[in-house]
Amino acid sequence: MPQISRETVEQVLAATDIVDLISSYIPVKRAGTRFQALCPFHNEKTPSFSIDPSKQFFHCFGCKKSGDAIHFVRELENLTFTDAVRKLAQRVGIEVEERTLDPREERERRQRGQLLDLHREASRFFHSLLLRSPAAAHAREYLKSRGFGKEMAERWEVGWAPDASKVFLDWARDKGLRGRELVDSGLALQRESGGLYLRFRDRLMFPVRNDHGDVIAFSGRQLREDPRSGKYINSPETALFKKSQVLFALDRARKAILEQKAALICEGQMDAVACHEAGLEHAIAGLGTAFTAEHAKRLRRYTKAAVLCYDSDNAGFTGSVRAFRELAKEGLAVRAVRMPKGEDPDSYMQKNGTDAFRDLIERSQDFFDFFIDRAQGDGKLNDPQQRAEVATECASMLAEVPDLVARDALLNHIATRLRTGAPELREAVRRAGRKPSYARPERPSDSPAPVEAPPPAPLDRRIGTLCSLALGSATARDWLGEQFETLHELARYLEGVAILQTILTGRPDPESPASINSFLGGLPEPQQRALRSEPSFSDPLPEDPVASAEITLADASALALEREDSEIKTRLGEPTLPMEEQLALLQRAKEIAELLSSLPARAVRNDRFGPSSRRPPRRGPPDSKDFRDKRKS
Repeated sequence: MPQISRETVEQVLAATDIVDLISSYIPVKRAGTRFQALCPFHNEKTPSFSIDPSKQFFHCFGCKKSGDAIHFVRELENLTFTDAVRKLAQRVGIEVEERTLDPREERERRQRGQLLDLHREASRFFHSLLLRSPAAAHAREYLKSRGFGKEMAERWEVGWAPDASKVFLDWARDKGLRGRELVDSGLALQRESGGLYLRFRDRLMFPVRNDHGDVIAFSGRQLREDPRSGKYINSPETALFKKSQVLFALDRARKAILEQKAALICEGQMDAVACHEAGLEHAIAGLGTAFTAEHAKRLRRYTKAAVLCYDSDNAGFTGSVRAFRELAKEGLAVRAVRMPKGEDPDSYMQKNGTDAFRDLIERSQDFFDFFIDRAQGDGKLNDPQQRAEVATECASMLAEVPDLVARDALLNHIATRLRTGAPELREAVRRAGRKPSYARPERPSDSPAPVEAPPPAPLDRRIGTLCSLALGSATARDWLGEQFETLHELARYLEGVAILQTILTGRPDPESPASINSFLGGLPEPQQRALRSEPSFSDPLPEDPVASAEITLADASALALEREDSEIKTRLGEPTLPMEEQLALLQRAKEIAELLSSLPARAVRNDRFGPSSRRPPRRGPPDSKDFRDKRKS
């Protein structure tokens, strides 16, 4: 894998304020010395996501995800460790130098960089054609007819794909681009007879960008009506672009979505652009009508509400139903705008103005009212059989709503509107909830299924406490480092001692959160997960870390002795055990009894670090020398 030095990682983490970083993605509020937010990684109504500025660390008490700034960006953006470090480094203006790379990772990184460069240059090429090419005059006229001028085209870097593939291929050849790169990018296709041709021909080209603003794909809008081709053609999935994960204009809309506390979801890219140009900057669009579960999860990071503004035709209505299902599963409150027949947001604003469209949005309906009104307009509520079918469909959608209180309130409202019994509708919801999702299955993607994160490494809670003390206090770490023989004995009976020994050897600086987080980032993921989920990891450091380490190590030593004693008793019960071994085990059992009797009563703890009042303070574990010498005797 790409190798970034630990020093560079520490430098990036030291320059990154985790509160500033996270607040650029989601709203956060101060809560004492920490900050709180609704977790962006799972659905919740009460904030359980905590950010500790002093440790530069986040932790969710709901889904248990935790980590530093790099972990946050990796999880949220679905990035590799290296890409997350690069992103943060770019954010704070630090140049990242990498050491030797794994050949496969190097190929993938090089390909990704080449594709990004190609898309960036292609976007500029298409844009220059739109602005200057005589052959694009009809494209410029089309934009004018939609109320868009040169300024809008420049703001969005809208372009024009030529009708003749030769124009594009000549440009690519002049740029030194190879055919394989053009095919891998999705911009060109291979002819069966040989040669290449441009995928997008005589279309308005809208660059599709990722959250960083990089062009990763294109959406081409038809300029001349052609029933053989769709209104929009999108890039195919590539190493850069997964359609089910990308929302058009989200890179521009994130801030406004946070401010408005809602997203305005349009059906087409032109509609989203028109909304932004009219000042409705919380508008986004899917790439086609297929709004996916990944889209909903991505949107949930920024808001708990969405307003659907799809076309009024049957395709638009079907798309809005599917979008509702996915959004509802993620706990978003969904409303819908009733667009007049034959209108979309762009055409409506051209005819009636921005204020009239804003008024439509203000009058948006709860999605179930929108759905029932549509059924009523189609005459479905006049026939008992059709009304029952509408009720069944409402029940299946209602089963997607995870909030039971909201679901019950909606159920009573729907029952009233459909003039059906609430108990019967409730039973229909219950039955629907037991069935597979009513949403159509996703088309298989070329991308592999996400790999499940490995479970945390086993970590005894006493050893976990010692790890936290070693990471939080240099004096406790140094004292524990002197107990290496005792720790070696503990490793036979308590899980996680190897993690503690790694900390004692690595010696990260407890005064530097960047050093701590960089050190943790270099551990195997199971060990990282074990430490980050250890409760004492997020607790305040005790006043006397060394005393706490001594007491905790004494507890651990006592437990190890008890487990060894239990092991001996099991062995002594074996009928074929040789006499010599029996005598040796009996002698060892006697030694263990003496050691245990020399200890105070085992600690019963009220907190993670200190002893409870039920146990008198004790300095140190059982005498390490006695513990070792009696084993040898």
